Amino acid sequence: MDDTTRYQRLLERYRNGDIDRRGFLALLGAAGLAAGVAGGPFTRRALAATPSEVRFDGWGGVVSEAFREYAFEPYTKKTGIKVVDGTFGGADEYLARVKAGQPGEYNIAHLSGVFDYVRYWNLDLGSSLDRDNIPNLANVIPALVDVLAKTSDGKLSAVPYDYGTTGIAYNRKHISDEEMKEKGAKILIDEKYKGKIGGWGEWKTRIWYGALQTDQDPNKIEDMDAVWEAIRTNRDLVLKYWSSGAELMSLLAEEEIYVTEAWSGRVRALQDQGHDIGYLDPPGGLAWQECLFVLKGSPMAACEELLNFMLEPEVAIAVAEGQKYPPALDPKKVDLGEEVASLPAFDPTGTLKELNFFDPGYWNSHEAEWSKQYGRVAKGY
Repeated sequence: MDDTTRYQRLLERYRNGDIDRRGFLALLGAAGLAAGVAGGPFTRRALAATPSEVRFDGWGGVVSEAFREYAFEPYTKKTGIKVVDGTFGGADEYLARVKAGQPGEYNIAHLSGVFDYVRYWNLDLGSSLDRDNIPNLANVIPALVDVLAKTSDGKLSAVPYDYGTTGIAYNRKHISDEEMKEKGAKILIDEKYKGKIGGWGEWKTRIWYGALQTDQDPNKIEDMDAVWEAIRTNRDLVLKYWSSGAELMSLLAEEEIYVTEAWSGRVRALQDQGHDIGYLDPPGGLAWQECLFVLKGSPMAACEELLNFMLEPEVAIAVAEGQKYPPALDPKKVDLGEEVASLPAFDPTGTLKELNFFDPGYWNSHEAEWSKQYGRVAKGY
């Protein structure tokens, strides 16, 4: 049976109600289809190169747990191929691994943000997808596709897959909704919560929030000295900078911290577990899109077929419900259902005009200077 027939039969079973979402995701893993969701070399070339095992690198926490239980274990049981399950805490770390690897070793990566898409493209790590081979791309929010193509000479090296926000999570036992709305991003530099503040120790997020805390446009900062001072103030009040989604959730769930920047999907997962955690996207808050990036040297036909399958509405919706992040599908073209509509950051208009994204040209042009200076500030300078 060829890949297309196998994919379509599995999808038909799901549509007919013969299997539920969890079973569907498990079978995706068994078929080797779930790799695109979190960036692993589940492709024909990767399997041929390492027939005894394949490697998966993801963001850890609840996402990796879901894939491990519903994809990796059934996959290993069915094929005998071991899944080497790795995690990373940030984009810089993963990029270093890719650069150190061999062409074709990594095929599809779950990249976060146009910033990273541009970095990979400028490093000549990208590919050129044939859109005709990915007809489901027509169901994707146009703005998400256009912003990628604009930065890579009109070509596409990835398809948008989901989006979310980095807002502020807070423990409602200790911080009221009213106080949170009043203080916004500045609550993260409030002496009142010294020792109970957390944050993501990543230079772009720290600078973005430093700009908000000094009443500046993060995509057009005029007083960088004020931003660095806000970052220092935050640094001196923080209990800990988390380095992964799993650590973020643990710090909030155990009430080690009361307030922090947070990824919208991780907060929703905590809420679903019964934790009284609030979430606010402050004015000027940060949004991002994630894409399935096909790396240079990958088998294009197989990757394009996989991407098209992952963009099938039933597939994308099932993954969104598991990840807690809205899919990149246009709600004006696809009925995404009530659960997706309830997710943080979901935009029912499909325009994303109310969300604020990194300006890739602006941020990439300052990367070398700002990342170096942030490293110094983080160490106490």
